[in-house]
Amino acid sequence: MTTALLHPGRQPERGARLPPLLRLLMVTQLAFNLGFFAVLPFLGEHLGGGVGLAGWWVGFVLGLRTFSQQGLFVVGGALADRYGVRPVVLAGCALRIAGFGWLGYAERIWTVVGAVLLTGFAAALFSPAVESEVARQAVLHEKSGGGPRTRVLALFTVAGQAGAFVGPLLGALLLQVDFRAVCLAGAGVFVLVLAAHAWLLPQRIPGRARVRVRGGAGPLLRDRRFLALCCAYGAYLLAYNQLYLALPAEVERAAGSQTPLAWLFALSSLLVVTAQLPVTRWAAERLSLRRAMAAGLVLIAAGFAVVAAALPAGRTGTAGLLPAAGFVVLLTLGQMLVAPAARAWVPDLAADGRSGLYTGALSSGSGLIVLLGSAATGALLDVGLPAAVPWLLLAAVPAAAVALLPRQDPREAPG
Repeated sequence: MTTALLHPGRQPERGARLPPLLRLLMVTQLAFNLGFFAVLPFLGEHLGGGVGLAGWWVGFVLGLRTFSQQGLFVVGGALADRYGVRPVVLAGCALRIAGFGWLGYAERIWTVVGAVLLTGFAAALFSPAVESEVARQAVLHEKSGGGPRTRVLALFTVAGQAGAFVGPLLGALLLQVDFRAVCLAGAGVFVLVLAAHAWLLPQRIPGRARVRVRGGAGPLLRDRRFLALCCAYGAYLLAYNQLYLALPAEVERAAGSQTPLAWLFALSSLLVVTAQLPVTRWAAERLSLRRAMAAGLVLIAAGFAVVAAALPAGRTGTAGLLPAAGFVVLLTLGQMLVAPAARAWVPDLAADGRSGLYTGALSSGSGLIVLLGSAATGALLDVGLPAAVPWLLLAAVPAAAVALLPRQDPREAPG
């Protein structure tokens, strides 16, 4: 069912101008990722080479950062429901400034751990607050005739990807000075974000009622449809995480170094920036949210299958990298379908006034799946199985997730 079918006689307006609050939140996402990705790509090397941590410590600290962020999204979402978007976003920005500043001067393991925890928790505050409000505003924009909600969420994704693309370039430039300069620049970006939001973000956003923190988790944990969505989204994130786990191993096998990996990441970012909006527009006109997610998961499974099919030939060099490039393209196309549809679906499943809690729970629940699944994947890659077997098993994960997707209520607006 499409939006046009839900509203006979009224066609969605393509490219309708976004209201000021949505435009602010889009720029917010770009700035968040610009500041974050100016620092993150260089953190592991700094911890190993600059601070002198052992490899297992580096892995532990990087994992701790992910856990302190994704694992606590549900806390940030609940706080946004209780106190509103503005104070939670401002508090998160202040903590990120402090965390980046501290990280630039941290030279001992426990100071590094403290700084990393602070930067992770900062994102656990502001990200679910912003994401839940974008999703809520996207629904309102759709109901007012501004076009499908997935278009708004696709713009949000593009803004974030643009920041993720420019951030490492800024960080690499400043790394010529030192890592401290990188951290202070990242902190400076968040100083600007904090100042802009203190000035522009409304004290109270119309239509967003504040609710008490307690009492929302029980219904959420009993909501089978939402939990099914979390599991399917977690399968997608686990597959997406193979950009950082299985793909580097395959690139090393085919090329003998990690050098081509940067080009494959650039390919993914470029695809999102240039193709996200056309793909989302196409899906909104033809697919329900469930079918969009299903199609995306099938594409992702096909990406793993491409590498699995090519591995027995054992090709190396440029020819050996072609399956990895195919994997990146199919994974990215699948992401373009899955991510906006999942975010667009949450407002339909969330209890009244609990959009922040449900948005945070989607990230926390799926993040837990990724944490457990990544450990299993790492073990799978290390046990000496034929090279194609781990990729085939990974292909089965998003394929099986299609069956987990909840049925969509006809009353819910699709993409």
